[in-house]
Amino acid sequence: MRQFGISLYLGTGYDKNTKIVEKAVQANVKYAFTSLHIPEERVGDYAAEVDKLFGLCKNSGLSLIADVGPRTLEKLGYESLRELKRTSISHLRIDYGFTPRQIVDLSQDFNVVFNASTLLDSDICELKKLNADFSRLGACHNFYPKPLTGLSLKKTRTINENLRRMGITTMAFVPGDRELRGPLCMGLPTVEEHRGGDILLSTLQLRSDCLTDIVFLGDIDISDGSWSKIRDLSQGYVTLKAEIEPQYGYIKEQIHHDRPDSSEYVIRSQESRTYSSQGRLFPAEELKARGKGSISVGNEKYLRYSGELEIARRDLEPESRVNVIGRVVVQDLQYLDYITDGMGLRFV
Repeated sequence: MRQFGISLYLGTGYDKNTKIVEKAVQANVKYAFTSLHIPEERVGDYAAEVDKLFGLCKNSGLSLIADVGPRTLEKLGYESLRELKRTSISHLRIDYGFTPRQIVDLSQDFNVVFNASTLLDSDICELKKLNADFSRLGACHNFYPKPLTGLSLKKTRTINENLRRMGITTMAFVPGDRELRGPLCMGLPTVEEHRGGDILLSTLQLRSDCLTDIVFLGDIDISDGSWSKIRDLSQGYVTLKAEIEPQYGYIKEQIHHDRPDSSEYVIRSQESRTYSSQGRLFPAEELKARGKGSISVGNEKYLRYSGELEIARRDLEPESRVNVIGRVVVQDLQYLDYITDGMGLRFV
């Protein structure tokens, strides 16, 4: 199951990081990313602050992915990377300067995460020769603080397709919408078009369109509404705001799941089939337009499909065998294409 993660920075301060972690845990977040070699981060007792951050992640049950650089060990007072095994770090993100043999050795103690943009095919070949366990390897894309420097969705997918074929876990970032990290404070996305965009949509695109296994928040924090959406997604469904006829209000009382054999035209509620299987027939109502986002229920003219709930993914022709009972609000139409293959949805 694909997961969500947060980013924790020493410069944010322990107290604020604690509050962010509390919200993340409530949203079923499983991972935290931190960088231990950001030059502009200046804290009093560096080693002590890092230890507190390690403890925070461990006590909260978060798997910690740490970006380490050449000076990391010196600043922390360690003699080797292997000594970091005593901490709560589960994943080491490394960049330049490590040989394939060193990477294989490190993977005995940690999950090793590469920079997805700098990992070369020749590196992969060498790792294969050394019988590396690719299930212990991951690849994390950069985030891009400077506008117009991020990747495209197409390039991100191309890179991730190649990585996943080898069993390497893929990771990328979405920007925040509440507290953006400095010095530019213009978002920290992997994909440029996600900068300033909707966090749930960005997450769904990274997961579905770009084959990303773990999506991280790059910035410091997100809004309460976005936390709620991430929590819902972690439980396998998307919440959709909808206008629904009062007599059909019962459809808001449950989570509906799209059929595993998804249609390109409609989302079909698996749960609603129980209405027709119990012999419940819905009288036909006035013929209405069936635009994208319209919510409909099969009526008696649909025989054994009477009662089946559908949401239109695109504009459809009017259909006398269904009753149009409501519509998804305009701002949530963007999510419909990503509710596929058994994913759930909930109307509010």
